[in-house]
Amino acid sequence: MNTLSTTEPGAVLEYRLTAADRCDSCGAQAYIAAEVNGSELLFCAHHGRKYEEKLRTVATTWHDETARLTEAV
Repeated sequence: MNTLSTTEPGAVLEYRLTAADRCDSCGAQAYIAAEVNGSELLFCAHHGRKYEEKLRTVATTWHDETARLTEAV
């Protein structure tokens, strides 16, 4: 599985999710994108963490931008 984890040391942060990207579960701003069977699923930080264990077993990619929530403006 290809992953981008913003917690890996030396990882290059690539922000591609915008405020227009919404969580498929609740409609909040999406910070996590997972590709499953060729379809992209978007999740807020809460639902991304809630479903992460199950999704990571089937996802071909996992893009996590939740570190943006703690960045200084």
